[in-house]
Amino acid sequence: MLLRILDRLEEILIASLMGAATLLIFVAVVHRYASGVPFLDPLMSRIHLSWAQELCIYMFVWMAKFGAAYGVRTGIHVGVDVLVNKLAQPLRKKVILFGLGCGALFTGIVAVMGAKFVYGLIDTEQTSPDLELPSWIVYLAIPLGSSLMCFRFLQIAHAFWRTGELPHHDPGQVEGVVESPQAAQDLAAEERAAARVAP
Repeated sequence: MLLRILDRLEEILIASLMGAATLLIFVAVVHRYASGVPFLDPLMSRIHLSWAQELCIYMFVWMAKFGAAYGVRTGIHVGVDVLVNKLAQPLRKKVILFGLGCGALFTGIVAVMGAKFVYGLIDTEQTSPDLELPSWIVYLAIPLGSSLMCFRFLQIAHAFWRTGELPHHDPGQVEGVVESPQAAQDLAAEERAAARVAP
């Protein structure tokens, strides 16, 4: 139950940050080009969006840190596993668990170092240039995102140790779309026909 809540919060955070950053960039671009239009210029000169670029950068950093954890959970990170998959099953399992352990160790170290860095910033008066946010809030993405990523590595390692299954991402699969058996047969027939025609 708690894992499902965490999964959902992770997805909501990533989608919200991506949507908000995209909308903000769109508004900033429209503002920039509308400022040159004579009848809109008086209105546009009263609206200041000099902070938009900075906020978008911060949103993308947070999105990337939590998106990396999501990537570990869903198996969408790029991995070269050709040689690993050719290993004998007991050795393959050990190599995969070693790799997941290294990922957990690395992200755990980054989380601890990031937490120390953020803790050191709390007592300072450092702020971001345009938004004047306390710097520790901006950098909080490092320990939080890295901690979540470390947890995801450990979660995947535990599941793999018990079941032997890794999360797998099918780039052709769209969540919520169920392909009918007839559509799959039609697609296979088209591919066979194209293969016969190809030189």
